[in-house]
Amino acid sequence: MHEVQASDGGAARERAAEAGRVVEWLGARDRVERALESSLGGLPCERDETVSRMADVLQATARGLGPEAAAVWAGVPDRVLQGWLAGDPAFAAALEAAAALAAAHGLEAGGSTTPAMVRVVVLALSRGATWPEALAVAGFAHRSFRRLSDAHPLLAALVEAARRARPRRSKKFVPATYRPRRPGQASPRPNAFRLVQRDDAKAPPLRARSDSGDA
Repeated sequence: MHEVQASDGGAARERAAEAGRVVEWLGARDRVERALESSLGGLPCERDETVSRMADVLQATARGLGPEAAAVWAGVPDRVLQGWLAGDPAFAAALEAAAALAAAHGLEAGGSTTPAMVRVVVLALSRGATWPEALAVAGFAHRSFRRLSDAHPLLAALVEAARRARPRRSKKFVPATYRPRRPGQASPRPNAFRLVQRDDAKAPPLRARSDSGDA
């Protein structure tokens, strides 16, 4: 009996460690991109960064996620995504094609449960979303997700790891611009700014830019 309990405890620790690595990997996107940009020298190009985020939205859509969940996947505010759709016909057409691809393979938004939906829950929770918000944006019903997490311990471990990774809430007043944002918005980083090369030649060559990924 003691050996069985020890084995269960070891498995739980292994799941927790694996879940922690997954959440850390999901949150390492910006560090990876900065390293890739630095390898070429100079500052990142605003256009390239925007296109990179657009590509992430397309990937998420091709995985069967709806627009709001795709925005969480890509780490961009929903208003930015809507601006891209309204102002970039090529992107809008590509998004429609990605949705058609997902549908052709039985991955329509609101269909069967997929790992992409779990990824959105984990990302939303780790960025400060509430439990109901994270489930809603990913397309999960509370009861169905609860049944899944009860049946699959690694899923429960991922949720717990995401909760541990969320921004700490200060007991003091915090300006709205630094508070954890809702699903579809990138995780805020106090005092973290990036310099990017503007595409508009008439504008000053450099500007301070937040890590949020807003275009």
